Amino acid sequence: MTVPVLVPEEGSGRLSDAWRHCVGTGRLELALRRDYQDSLALLQRDIGFRHIRGHGLLSDGMGVHRPYEWEGEHRVRHSFTYVDQVVDAYLGLGIRPFVELGFMPQELASGERTVFWWHGHVTPPRSHKEWAGLVRATVAHLVDRYGLDEVRTWPIEVWNEPNLPDFWEGADEAAYHRLYEVTAHAVKDVDAELQVGGPAISPGADEWLERFAEFAEHRDVPVDFVSKHAYTSGPAQHVPFGVHQTLAPATRLLEQFASPRELLKGTGLAELPVHITEFNSSYRPDNPVHDTAFHAAYLAPVLAAGGDHADSFSYWTFSDMFEEVGVPTALFHGGFGLLTHRQVKKPTYHLYAFMARMGEELLTRGDDHLVTRHTDGRVTVLAWAPVDASGETAGPERHVLRLSVPMRSAEVFVRRSTVDEEHGNARTAWQRMGSPRSPRPHQLDVLHEAAEPARGHRRLPVEDGRLTLDLTLTRHEITLVELSPVEEEAPQWWDERRLLGKGLR
Repeated sequence: MTVPVLVPEEGSGRLSDAWRHCVGTGRLELALRRDYQDSLALLQRDIGFRHIRGHGLLSDGMGVHRPYEWEGEHRVRHSFTYVDQVVDAYLGLGIRPFVELGFMPQELASGERTVFWWHGHVTPPRSHKEWAGLVRATVAHLVDRYGLDEVRTWPIEVWNEPNLPDFWEGADEAAYHRLYEVTAHAVKDVDAELQVGGPAISPGADEWLERFAEFAEHRDVPVDFVSKHAYTSGPAQHVPFGVHQTLAPATRLLEQFASPRELLKGTGLAELPVHITEFNSSYRPDNPVHDTAFHAAYLAPVLAAGGDHADSFSYWTFSDMFEEVGVPTALFHGGFGLLTHRQVKKPTYHLYAFMARMGEELLTRGDDHLVTRHTDGRVTVLAWAPVDASGETAGPERHVLRLSVPMRSAEVFVRRSTVDEEHGNARTAWQRMGSPRSPRPHQLDVLHEAAEPARGHRRLPVEDGRLTLDLTLTRHEITLVELSPVEEEAPQWWDERRLLGKGLR
């Protein structure tokens, strides 16, 4: 017999929305494309993120740094043609930049080392003075165009994962500290209240945090927030155009979210906001796990509890419009995105959309559920089936949850939205139609239809101020249950038994 979870009458505070603070994107110049902007518009309509972060603001594809020779002198023109178009598009869709300063323009780079299919330069600047001028000019332009009060709300992060040699030549910590110092002062030259931070490290490099704090204190360098990344996948097992990886339990993500505050206790950075500026299960943009129902159920407890440990945690990324390992070769290819190309929703997209429909007041939270209440009295339940991240089992075929929910009405309208292996899961339909790499228009129609959650509704009685809600979840299911008080407005003379005009004896 399943013992009901007793949901308390009074909440324990507000539900954290740290999950919504930021979302990741492919390199910024992709925002000039129609499919990207259509995808972001859909995302903002259903979820509504506040900030967006991606690489490449200062890379050559954005065309900001334009050196030239004139009258025998080396000079630089800073051009913001694409920057303006990208930021205008973001603000028009209700999302603000979380600015990442990188990568190095080719003409300013001290070496030839690059990363990604699109060749982001990752060597230090050959002239820190010229780099500072680039940063200062870029930030000053943003302030001039969008206003100081607006840009003060945009966190500005220095570089990306400098602890990895792929992203910063030699993973040279001292060279990064110098870059950070020059950059932070250049930002503050524009306005002292602009937010600047780092070090944007990848998992497994937490020792950088303590040394970053020591460096900042010793050199009196401004730091307004601390940032790092979190992933749970093991080494990549490569296949053509894809990888497979082991996964640690999702609780490992929460541990990574919590580590900066623990490690920085007693330092000058101890009280600063902590931003997880990238997180996901796999760090690869070609791992099929990203496209699955398993992935949504795996991440559900992270979204439910992540705000206990960090001020924000940014899903990497919102769309499969992403080309770090090249142009994708199939619609479903294991991309990071919540959406595929052509705006096909993945199960994890629905996890975020479900979170966006939760109430403001936190009533209770458990290993498989989150219960909230809206200000108008509606109660919302997010529930998920447990998963086995080891892959040793398929996970339970059925998972039963019983809740005793306080409701202030005699009856309740129950609306349930379900995502599992069969519902809200376009990848299943795509595989059944033969995994077409470039689906035809009629196939895309089917996939969009298959991507929608199953929805059902019913009406249940409330006894002694409580509703007994029985939920049976299938394997890898996430489900959203919305409970609304019923206020009956049907006229007294209406009788369904007379629907076809027959009288009653």
